[in-house]
Amino acid sequence: MGDANCPSCADCSAGNCSRLDKSFPGFCPTVKMGADAVESCVAKYTENPVDHKIAITSAQIESDFYCSATRAEEILIFAKRMGYEKVGVASCLGLIRECGLFARAARARGVNLYGVACKIGAVDKTRIGLEEERKLVPHSHESMCNPIMQAETLNREGTDFNVIIGLCVGHDTLFIKHSKAPVTYLIVKDRVLCHNPAAALYNMDSYYSRLLRPDRQ
Repeated sequence: MGDANCPSCADCSAGNCSRLDKSFPGFCPTVKMGADAVESCVAKYTENPVDHKIAITSAQIESDFYCSATRAEEILIFAKRMGYEKVGVASCLGLIRECGLFARAARARGVNLYGVACKIGAVDKTRIGLEEERKLVPHSHESMCNPIMQAETLNREGTDFNVIIGLCVGHDTLFIKHSKAPVTYLIVKDRVLCHNPAAALYNMDSYYSRLLRPDRQ
């Protein structure tokens, strides 16, 4: 186990790695990992054709649409430039309207899209061991989120690229783990902040100071 207090990029204000116009701090992982590690990673980008195409396409889109294309647009542009024939969407049922809107945009741009909602299978939460009293509405059927089945459905559909729309924390982890196709996010769920989780960080020293409370678990 590493030192929990060991400084990292999270503690850096220099950002020298971007343009080499400052100095690296002593704890910088670029320095600690060394030149051989850097070159080893560069080789992976250049030698693996899939990784190379993803990296180059991403950089080109950044150059072509910097601060002008929305996230939804960037995903669709990326899918087209990568030559993906079928895009999958793993959506929270609570954001199925947003899934439909994204599907409409995708199809308007000639992108073949297949969506699957989180409650697929309609399996009651108690089937995997959740206590009845832990349901949002106890003593009623309450379907579990089923990200593994979402992933397996999209795997069966043969999607080339999958997009997450609002899966819960942990459910998204399972979906990514079981997806055969590469994955990106369109919407990150935050029920409290209208799916803008960064807002809590920006207000951490005021409205959301509870983020700094170690006892809140």
